[in-house]
Amino acid sequence: MKPHIFQYKEAFHLEQGGSLPSLNVAYHTYGSLNSQADNVIWVCHALTANADVSEWWPGMFGKGKLLDPERHFIVCANIIGSCYGSTGPLSTNPETGLPWYLSFPEVTIRDQVRAHELLREHLGIRKIHTIMGGSIGGFQALEYSIMYPERIENLVMFAASVRISPWATAFNQSQRLAIESDPSFFEERPYGGSNGLKAARSIALLSYRNEKTYNRTQQERNDSRTRDLRAATYQNYQGEKLVSRFDAYSYHVLTRIMDTHNIIRERGSLGDAIGLIKARVLSIGISTDQLFPVHEQKLLAHVSQGEYKEIHSDYGHDGFLIEEKKLTEIIGDFWAKGTTMPGADLQKALVHFSPG
Repeated sequence: MKPHIFQYKEAFHLEQGGSLPSLNVAYHTYGSLNSQADNVIWVCHALTANADVSEWWPGMFGKGKLLDPERHFIVCANIIGSCYGSTGPLSTNPETGLPWYLSFPEVTIRDQVRAHELLREHLGIRKIHTIMGGSIGGFQALEYSIMYPERIENLVMFAASVRISPWATAFNQSQRLAIESDPSFFEERPYGGSNGLKAARSIALLSYRNEKTYNRTQQERNDSRTRDLRAATYQNYQGEKLVSRFDAYSYHVLTRIMDTHNIIRERGSLGDAIGLIKARVLSIGISTDQLFPVHEQKLLAHVSQGEYKEIHSDYGHDGFLIEEKKLTEIIGDFWAKGTTMPGADLQKALVHFSPG
C-alpha cells in the first residue's frame, strides 16, 4: 500500500540551523475518528521501518487486536531522513536538481517531531489519545509528549531512553564507520555505500539480539563444518536483506539523528524536562535488551511517576517487534486503568486477540 504524502511547501527550519526548502511527510492512516475524537493512536516507527504499521507489526494491528481500525484512528508517519517517502538524502535538492546525498542538513529528533506536528495539524487532530514507539520511535514519542504536552493523553515508550547512551552511540558510530569504509558511499550515487550498509546491519544485529539468541538459533548441526558457519551466513543474509530495501545515505543520517536524542538539552535537568509531560506514562523494558537496558526505561517511569512494566524476550532489543501478545496485554491493562480508553469496549475486543 502506497503512503499518503503531506507536502509542506514553506521552508522548514531545523534545530541545529539551516533549513529544508520544503518538506514531504509520508504517512498512513487507518480507521476514522469517532464522534468524540478520542480514539487517535499515533505510532512512531523504528529505524528502518516504513509508515505502514500493518506491515511490520501484524500481531498488533487488525480487527480485534490492540490497534484496531474498527475502533481507532491510527496514524503512522515516516520520519525525516528515511527513504520511504519523507524528505531525506535521496530527495531532490531544488538548488541542484540532484539528490541531497551527503549534503543533507543536520536533523534532530525534535525536528522529526515538529514535522509530524505539522502533519497532525493537516489531519485536523486535536488530541492524541496514545502515542507509542520503541527505539528511535520511543525517542519521538517521548519528545512529542514534552514538546506538545497538551496534545498527548498517554505516552507508551518501550526499549528506549531519556537520552542516547555512550554505549548506543558507540554502536551507531561503528555502523557509520562501516558505511564510510565503502568508497562508493562518497561517490554520491544510487546504491552508493551498499556494501558498507551490509556490514553496518551486521553490527546492528549484535546489539539488537544477544548471545543466548544466537547460540540457540545459529548453533551448528554439523561439528565437522569449518566454513560458512550458520551464524556467518545469517549475518550475510540479514545484511543483504536490508540492502535490498533500504539506503546507506538514509541509514547514515538516521543513526546521526539518533545521537541527538537528549531530552535534557536546553531544558535544565531531567526533572525539568520530564515535568513538562502531562500524559500518563507507561515505560516498558525488555529484560534481555543490550542496546537500551531496562534501567533506562525504569528511569523514565521513576522520574515521571509513571508505570514501569518489563517483559522477557529471547530476542533482546528486537523483542518489541516480536513479543506482540505481551505488549498487547500490558498496554491494554494500562488503557483499562485510565480514565478514558481509545474507542469503545476495549476489554471485549482484547478477548479476540491472537498474534498475527
